[in-house]
This record gives sequence, structure tokens and C-alpha cells, in this order.
Amino acid sequence: MAQKPLTFEQAKEAADVWVQNNYSRTKAARILKISTSTFVNRLDKAVVLGILSSTQGNYQPRQIAEHKARHELLVQDGIVMVGSDAHYWPNTPSAAHKVFVKMIKELQPKIVIMNGDLVDGAKVSRHPPIGWESLPTLADELEEVKARLEDIELAVPQKCRKIWSVGNHDIRFESRIATTAPELAKIHGVHLKDHFPKWDTCWSTWINNKVVVKHRYKGGVHATHNNTANAGKTIVTGHTHSLKVTPFGDYNGNRWGVDTGSLAPILPQNFGVTSPQFLNYTEDNPLNWRSGFAVLTFHKGELLWPELVYIRNAKEYEFRGKVYRV
Repeated sequence: MAQKPLTFEQAKEAADVWVQNNYSRTKAARILKISTSTFVNRLDKAVVLGILSSTQGNYQPRQIAEHKARHELLVQDGIVMVGSDAHYWPNTPSAAHKVFVKMIKELQPKIVIMNGDLVDGAKVSRHPPIGWESLPTLADELEEVKARLEDIELAVPQKCRKIWSVGNHDIRFESRIATTAPELAKIHGVHLKDHFPKWDTCWSTWINNKVVVKHRYKGGVHATHNNTANAGKTIVTGHTHSLKVTPFGDYNGNRWGVDTGSLAPILPQNFGVTSPQFLNYTEDNPLNWRSGFAVLTFHKGELLWPELVYIRNAKEYEFRGKVYRV
């Protein structure tokens, strides 16, 4: 039986683990639980896809051209709003999305960051389909993302910076093209950012060199603690959909690990999700997920205690100790 072709995500994961482990192929292969020869094959694929470069057999990290690695910004006083993991499907604007837009109008942030996984990529996933479930096309998903981002574009102040931290689901768009038609590289339209020119894409946003906003870092139930403990910075992530703030103190003072939850409709009374994006994927299991987003307030260049907006249900949300109507 012919082996399945390596995906962009597999190649990217191999490259990341290799870099994180001091460029040790043996250690990285052991962490990924694959043979060293299989791991080298994935590094070779990473070179083909432009994730790494290679000179005389020596691999070297290389920034992916499709996305700027980092935006470095200064905020003396003002608000930064961060939402993530909307997994937008056609015609399903959630309560969280509506509240996010509403609060942009009220709080007038200096920066809005969509922190990854706006695109779900249901039909271009590396996972096999579940039965004969009805999934939206990628074209339909992109049209929905455009419509929802337009909601935000119309709500933000004129000089507000709009940033999109690319998430692992967002990558599916370019991964499918890079894997099946690599000869299309650099043609306009094959990159996600080509379809959203008003948004600056990146892997991470650094604010005042103290706060890092990116889609994901560590995983698991203790991700927020491990993120800030290992990064040495306040770090704001999505990916795990948990919506929480974890303080961390050491000789450098206090900092935070923040999870921005999900802008998708995740309702607690159902002990799981009502989003069609997740229902079959999670097999209707109870999930430690919450719908909401984060509000970061800066005062004299310092981040105040991060605040969360929690979506209680389809009609109510919580913020600063009060319950409001959607």
C-alpha cells in the first residue's frame, strides 16, 4: 500500500520540534515517536515546502514567507482586544462574535487581534470525514470569514491596528495547496493573506516587549501556566478554548497566561458545544471549553490584570461583575 503524502502540518511540526530541541534529530524523533529516518523525511518535506532551507545537507530554520513572523508594537495607554477560535461556518454568527463587535464599538481599542483559527477548514482537514456529514466548502468558509471580519472592520476606530495571528486551522488553506500543488507558490491568491488585505498576518504580536499574543504555545489543561512560565513573558493564546487567566510570579514580578476561549457558540448548559463545527468532531463529549474573549488594558505601558468577557448563553454575557444582554 502506498504511503500517504506528508502534510504541511507534519512537516511544520517536525521542524518546530527540531528547533525547540537544539536541532537534535534523534531527540526530536523520539518526542514525535517516529524513527530518525522518518523524521529526516519530514525535514526534507519541510525544505520542499519552504519551512526550512538546506545547504549541502544541513538544515536551517527559515521564516515562512506567507506570514510575517512577528509584529512589535508599543501601547502606552489604551485597550487591546483579543478574540480567537471562531471557526466561522456560513450563516452562523455567534453571540460571542456579536458581543465582540459590540464591545469594540464601546471600548474603542487601539489594536484588535484575531488570535487564530478564524477559518475552520473542515473539508481540507488531514482528518478523515466522519460518515457522510455535511461540511461547508472552503470557498463558503472564506466568504463567511470575510463577512465577519467586515463586521469588525466597520466597528473599529479609524486608526485601530487589525492583526490576525495565524492558527493551525487557518494553515489548512495553504497546506492543501502547498501539499498538492507546490508549483503554485507565490501566485496571488494561494496565500490566506491575499484574501484579507486589511489584516496584518503574523505568528505573534509583541506589545511593549512584555506581552506576547499568538495562537498557541503549550497544550493541555495547564497550558496558560506553562505558557508564561516557559516564555518568561505574559502570553495570550487561543487554541484550547478554555477562557481563563493564570497569574505567575517570580523574582521578575507578576505576569499572566491568558486563554482567549472561543468566539464560536459554546454553551455551558449543554455540557459541551452546540457549534456544528465541533459536534461530530468531539463526539458530543463534555468539554472544558468556554465562549468569550479577552480585554487587555495598558496603563503607562504596563498591562493591568487581564479581563475576560464570558458568554453565558445565546442572550447574556458577563463583564466586570455584571450581566448584560447580547
